[in-house]
Amino acid sequence: MKKIDIKQFKASKPILLKEIPTSFDLDADTEEIEKKLRKIRKKLAKLQDTMYAHRKYAALVCLQGMDTAGKDSLIREVFKDLNARGVVVHSFKVPTPLELKHDYLWRHYIALPARGKVGVFNRTHYENVLVTRVHPEYILGENLPDVTTLEDVNDAFWDKRFEQINNFEKHIAENGTIIFKFYLHLSKDEQKNRLLRRLDKENKNWKFSPDDLKERKLWDNYQVCYQDAINRTSKPHAPWFTIPADDKPTARYLVGKIIHETLKQYQDIKEPELDDDIKANLELYIKQLQGEQ
Repeated sequence: MKKIDIKQFKASKPILLKEIPTSFDLDADTEEIEKKLRKIRKKLAKLQDTMYAHRKYAALVCLQGMDTAGKDSLIREVFKDLNARGVVVHSFKVPTPLELKHDYLWRHYIALPARGKVGVFNRTHYENVLVTRVHPEYILGENLPDVTTLEDVNDAFWDKRFEQINNFEKHIAENGTIIFKFYLHLSKDEQKNRLLRRLDKENKNWKFSPDDLKERKLWDNYQVCYQDAINRTSKPHAPWFTIPADDKPTARYLVGKIIHETLKQYQDIKEPELDDDIKANLELYIKQLQGEQ
């Protein structure tokens, strides 16, 4: 398999999505890619166990992408070997009436992983500068004091919202959350193929909604909004990675590799040492247990 440098997928400078390929050749067949991913999963599981014992860092994995980009299956395949007690997945849908009574970041803040755990956001706080930007009428449902008409949802409004998101991520990063943001970069042709498969396969029909086709017509609008969001919010403490997503096994492998290679750089993540008194009496505890009748 081809050796890769994870930095080539990081948005370290402004990007143009139309210039970034939606496929990537790992010079390996699907079986080999899946075998490599299984090895990465085992390494991630061991790392996460250490994080759980260490309890000073959390990891937040944010997944964004157009419909059918493969977010659900990626979560299943990348994180399946991690201890269930250490991974929490949240899928954010249309805000509930309770969530709309709070600011738009509230439901994401209360879902953040505790130190020692991995949190996965399937769709994220970025929906608030993506879907709402394509459909600005949704902002009126937030009942904001300074937004009464669509004219109020202007460039200054979005500038402020991006600033709030950057501040939110800076705050949680400074308090021990390691942030990963992945945009699953899917081609329009591949989305068409995946939507057709949903319609062709009876056991996949439930995934299809006529709204998928309505949103597909807005493809170019979404690409502009994704590109702007990535360019405005990819920071050293919260980088975006643009993942070619036309081939699902490749996308899963790249995400797993990026997470693993990043986390292993944290040399201070170690299992805590035993208290000196406990360490000095280990033999005594062993004898006590062995001496039980």
